[in-house]
Amino acid sequence: MHNSTSSSSLGPGGLDLSQVFFKPISNTHQPSQTNHKTKISVIGVGNVGMAIAQTILTQDLHAAAFLPRTKIVASVNYSVTSGSDLCIVTAGARQNPGESRLNLLQRNLAMYKGIVPELVKYSPQCILLIVSNPVDVLTYVVWKLSGFPANRVIGSGTNLDSSRFRFLIADHLDVNAQDVQAYIVGEHGDSSVALWSSISVGGIPLLSFLERQQIAIEKETLENIHKKVVQSAYEVINLKGYTSWAIGYSVASLAYSIIRDQRKIHPVSVLAKDFYGIDGDDVFLSLPAQLGRSGVLGVTNVHLTDEEIQQLKYSANTILDVQNQLGI
Repeated sequence: MHNSTSSSSLGPGGLDLSQVFFKPISNTHQPSQTNHKTKISVIGVGNVGMAIAQTILTQDLHAAAFLPRTKIVASVNYSVTSGSDLCIVTAGARQNPGESRLNLLQRNLAMYKGIVPELVKYSPQCILLIVSNPVDVLTYVVWKLSGFPANRVIGSGTNLDSSRFRFLIADHLDVNAQDVQAYIVGEHGDSSVALWSSISVGGIPLLSFLERQQIAIEKETLENIHKKVVQSAYEVINLKGYTSWAIGYSVASLAYSIIRDQRKIHPVSVLAKDFYGIDGDDVFLSLPAQLGRSGVLGVTNVHLTDEEIQQLKYSANTILDVQNQLGI
């Protein structure tokens, strides 16, 4: 009997094409495999934490009352998180009126210095998924405080932004959003980058198709779609005071991809050093990454135009400007 080759070995001479499509991030480690029951801990159960917990429980299932093998425990003692496979951190200080962003970050840093060591102590093999904002900087903070390899520290990043982006494009084209592949990368914030050059609809590259059909598309139209994505969270906060369910579903989808080892591609905040000319200081920002049971399995080699690369570098520098003020 011979072992069958991987289904990804489609290249010449049995080349594993997964090595071509994906580039590993630096500072990684593959955890040992275990057979115990899956355990997920949510740290911080405000509006966002509760929405995430509820969505994880009900995703592809029914209510917890119909899940006799699901055990739910709530506590202020970190020992209950012991042996977690995935720790989702939504805890964060609220910004006070007139408070600077840097002061808010300093207070969050102090809070995380109390949270992260406890999670590492009780779940040394877990994957840490950070949701609190500013998510890119706080993901870096957690990576530094935890001492974990970079593949096991992930920020929710622009996963939700990209979902909103696909919805708006689908709405403009009158198609189902599931038939649109499009990514927002970079900072989860004002300097995020819309990757227009790689958008496809039903397998058709959008911009190159319009160009071949000699259909002009105004840059202002594209910029307005991106602007709506960036402003959508602010709009929800203005209307109801906070965001919860959209980010709840988004983070639950990340948890599902990780725990079920789905190897799906999500734009999440990862260690971006050595990608697209981003060098120098370590920085976390969103790139399309393949997620599985080991966390970040690799970053897709998406082709970016020169303009998109420059925008991504600017986004990285925007995050670094804040990050460097923390002194960590």
